[in-house]
Amino acid sequence: MTTHVDSEATPAPLEEFLNRPATLTQRIHSVLHRQPALSPAIVLVLAAVVFSLVNERFYALQNLSLIAQQVAVIGSLAVGQTVIILTAGIDLSIGAVMVLASLLMSKLVADNHLPGAVALLAGAAVAIAAQAVNGLLVTKIKLPPFIVTLGTLSVFTAITLIYAKGQTVALQPGNILMWTANTVSVGQLNLTNGVLLMIALYAVVGYALRYTAWGRHLYAVGDDIEAARLAGISVNRVLLSAYMVGGFAIAVGAWILVGRVGGGDPNSGLNANLQSITAVVIGGTSLFGGRGVVVGSLIGALIVQVFVNGLALAGIDPNYQVLAVGILVIAAVSVDQWIRKVKS
Repeated sequence: MTTHVDSEATPAPLEEFLNRPATLTQRIHSVLHRQPALSPAIVLVLAAVVFSLVNERFYALQNLSLIAQQVAVIGSLAVGQTVIILTAGIDLSIGAVMVLASLLMSKLVADNHLPGAVALLAGAAVAIAAQAVNGLLVTKIKLPPFIVTLGTLSVFTAITLIYAKGQTVALQPGNILMWTANTVSVGQLNLTNGVLLMIALYAVVGYALRYTAWGRHLYAVGDDIEAARLAGISVNRVLLSAYMVGGFAIAVGAWILVGRVGGGDPNSGLNANLQSITAVVIGGTSLFGGRGVVVGSLIGALIVQVFVNGLALAGIDPNYQVLAVGILVIAAVSVDQWIRKVKS
């Protein structure tokens, strides 16, 4: 009887370990793990405050309008890149597909005199088909996404250059393909339709990831593909759908690009592949899949543009802008590794 009372009064060491209060570091880690977009949001706010102190022109509405317009193309691509990276994949060809689709849209109107709406649908179909090729190579032949998209990067780039024949295409205002360049003014804040279209894309994909079975399956596949397969999820179908959703996001980006450059240019978007990956990584999405939110990629794209814009206003050498982006990427991946390590 006496022994029984003592065992109840004295907690076991294991119970003490499990019930120990969380340290400050553990609490911070827990919050960052639950809210992947929180740390990039803090960085964005701090960067905006610092650059506004360095140069008061930073907060001018005209400058904020310029930042929003410059981020529209990469922000749209980042949506597709996020969906693919959430499955633990990656797409190195996303920029090349966008340029191909934008050139096709422009040439069908300028050279073949097709209506803009038909050209838009044709460009979107090509973008989705190109991404379907990537998805099929990953799911059916079981090739690593990095290798597949590295190869198709060269393929799609070559097709674009051959199709362009070294020429650019200029479109006249009034065509539906140029609609994304039209501006909507709110006071002194001027936003293009392209920016509004990008925001709508984030809203739709963000809703699908958060509230649909497809979104939950996507996270499950990215977190542990074997566990997802054992749970009855059609892994290949989910992976293929991720690439095709990426194709839809590319089509939106191509439409915005046409409006931004005024037509088709085979040399536009040369760095779009890496810039979209940079936005996703800085935005808190894990390169290992299964963790991240699409709005974080928008914040990541804004961080890059805010740094480039703020350093330019401060009169800093453009080479340091590249250096700053590189440091941001390393810092973002380091934070992600820390979160995953503490979780394990």
